[in-house]
Amino acid sequence: MLNLRKLFRAPASAPAPAVPAGQRVYAIGDVHGCRAQFEALIAAIDADDAARQAAETVVILLGDLVDRGPDSAGVLALARDWQARRKVQILTGNHEEMFLESFENPDVLREFLRHGGRETVLSFGIDPEAYTRADLTETRALMRQHVPQDALDFIATFEDRVEIGDYLFVHAGVRPGIALDQQRLSDLRWIRGLFLDHPGSFGPVIVHGHTIFEQAEVRHNRIGIDTGAYATGRLTALGLDGTRRWLIEAHDNNGTVTTAQRSIA
Repeated sequence: MLNLRKLFRAPASAPAPAVPAGQRVYAIGDVHGCRAQFEALIAAIDADDAARQAAETVVILLGDLVDRGPDSAGVLALARDWQARRKVQILTGNHEEMFLESFENPDVLREFLRHGGRETVLSFGIDPEAYTRADLTETRALMRQHVPQDALDFIATFEDRVEIGDYLFVHAGVRPGIALDQQRLSDLRWIRGLFLDHPGSFGPVIVHGHTIFEQAEVRHNRIGIDTGAYATGRLTALGLDGTRRWLIEAHDNNGTVTTAQRSIA
């Protein structure tokens, strides 16, 4: 009988994945409008980075900054401010894709609003009663009135993938059997099962969000760090330096946000 545990274990002879010497990476999972946890994690990462040996540090936000949580507008503002202070690269998630397309496509707008978009548009100052009364066309008009163009322009700058050392950072995952430079955007932003269930190597270790895990899921071929901040209160970041790896978590427990850190293999 096939031993599934062996499928998810790196070969004993495989070298440990690493980022290049002198570099340090922090990757943050899906924020989904959870400003309090994001703000706490920004402070924790800045402090952690300052306490370590000087390095060329980059922060990668894995996408889905918006939707579901209470303050997508505030999260976007924090991300822009942080990017002005240090190197921060941001990936486009499926929710950013829907948000941008919803201004032109009524079918996408309908799906966007059903999957957390309501919270996003209200965070930009739309009156809840006006939103409730509005039909789809009126909702789009309210969005155009209240969502500033510079916020949309900021989202349009988000990237599709970042590769550093032995790690590839994407929002959702990659399609097995397809060269990494030939991956479709739809898979980078939306894929689940085929990617999550694949037991083999992808080449680099894939660091991703999109699929919620109770805690960060560390496999030999991928690391998933979406811990469902809007539902669980827990927002997770992965730190990488050489072959060292650690997690920093910000957890909102009934309005009190705390952070904790732990090493992982």
